[in-house]
Amino acid sequence: MEQLCPIVHARPAYAITCASFRLIDWLKTLAKENSSGGKACEIQGLIREYLLPIQEADHGLQSPAKEIAADEEVLLVNARLIPSVQTYETLKQLIQAGQTAAVIGTDNGNEFELLAAFITAGDIAKSSKSEVGLSPLERLQQIAHQNVSSRSSLKAFQWPHEVVAGHMAAMNDSVNYRIEHGDYTQREDGVFVRPGVKIGEFASIHTSGGPIVLDENVQVGPFCFLEGPLHAGHSTRVLEHSAIKDGVALGHTVKIGGEVEASVIEAYTNKQHHGFLGHSYLGSWINLGAGTCNSDLKNTYGKINIEYGDRKMASGMQFLGCIMGDYSKSAINTGIFTGKVIGVCSMLYGFVTSNVPSYVNYARLFGQTSLLPPEVMINTQARMFARRKVEQRQCDMDLIQAMYDRTEIERESSEQLGF
Repeated sequence: MEQLCPIVHARPAYAITCASFRLIDWLKTLAKENSSGGKACEIQGLIREYLLPIQEADHGLQSPAKEIAADEEVLLVNARLIPSVQTYETLKQLIQAGQTAAVIGTDNGNEFELLAAFITAGDIAKSSKSEVGLSPLERLQQIAHQNVSSRSSLKAFQWPHEVVAGHMAAMNDSVNYRIEHGDYTQREDGVFVRPGVKIGEFASIHTSGGPIVLDENVQVGPFCFLEGPLHAGHSTRVLEHSAIKDGVALGHTVKIGGEVEASVIEAYTNKQHHGFLGHSYLGSWINLGAGTCNSDLKNTYGKINIEYGDRKMASGMQFLGCIMGDYSKSAINTGIFTGKVIGVCSMLYGFVTSNVPSYVNYARLFGQTSLLPPEVMINTQARMFARRKVEQRQCDMDLIQAMYDRTEIERESSEQLGF
């Protein structure tokens, strides 16, 4: 799980948006489809302890039960699964087959990893009689490994840049699924909307590459260029003279402007002004200042290498922008170089030529890089929430402190910091 930081500092892996869906969205769809006789399917999440209040408050999930009922059937799912239509269909097939079966992922280091398994009540009952001293999860994993049926039908995120790659691969299927199964009205050829959507005058709309799907109360200003596949969550604003193209997924309550392509932007993030953002992932509660741009292509047009801590790896991608964690901000005219990873709760100034750890004021160009205390970010969070009429809960404040504590090593190992 640590390999997916900074994306998962502030959220469970099942809450990563990719191609407009999160894995939790697909799991809730499956739970609804498989509830019968007045008995609802319950989703439980085993996550890091500091995220438990966020899991309960934002996703309505509890931790796994200490015991498994004798008549229960269980779908065991790795939280890092790519939330694609293909993943949903594979999980659905596992359930419909009605027999214990498991899917193992591609080689991660020296071992294959369990990605999903459906386990019948009969096999759970047999296990409870024969295995002593194992936790419910350990028992389920043991049953799953004894019933491997496939090694290739599911894929999971290993590294943050794979969210961008997975997004581009799955985006068209995802927006088409939304159209087929959602309550949308076709406004014009290839443009599907829900109530309250407004598109300003003189919009230039292109759907030859995929449809455009706009949820409730999306507001698009005049003189905008929109190109599918595109999905915008409810209450998002696309500012006038924007160019949104080549596969963009916008979370709910986002403010977006300038030029954006092939990117995932989580809820409540702002990029209101001119500037380019491409092939990137932005977490929630980010604000990019006017003129902020990122590079997503090397001058040599070669494949992009990316660094995570002290590990440098080939992304295999010709286009790759930045990965930015929740609550980070950029000042006016910030320039982010190709393939950079920016932690949570950091402030960026000038040129970002290296990865940025969490909780720092990064102005390396000016020789002024310093620590950003969690108290400052809690106060900033309060102001941001108030602007959006969102209540600041104790679990939100606790999250800021918890992320600071768990990223201390990240700051200590960073060579560019002078403290």
